[in-house]
Amino acid sequence: MDAILFRDLRVEVMIGIYRREKHFAQTVSIDLDIGIPGQAVFSSDKLADTVDYAQVALKIKALAASEHFRLVETFAERIAHLVLEDFGAPWVRVSAAKIGILPNAKCVGVSIERRKG
Repeated sequence: MDAILFRDLRVEVMIGIYRREKHFAQTVSIDLDIGIPGQAVFSSDKLADTVDYAQVALKIKALAASEHFRLVETFAERIAHLVLEDFGAPWVRVSAAKIGILPNAKCVGVSIERRKG
């Protein structure tokens, strides 16, 4: 499967269920595998035939700033929906993890995969 990759895209997000998490943003690391919508880009060399990763990053940053998320699972699901609906990707794998939230763990998060349709 052909895919566009993001590794360790970091955004600041108001996220969490605990009292201490409701007053400050946390850094969330995001990995994405975004299915390329067709084969045309490989011969056309045109941005219109693929997913514009700069626009994906901007929309994720805007999503992160738009509201307080209770769970990282919800945030990941919203990212997946955004990529499928706004960018026409046939599938997406999203991993989202809070950094430094638990002692002795670099990060804690979730990984989901969604398909269009």
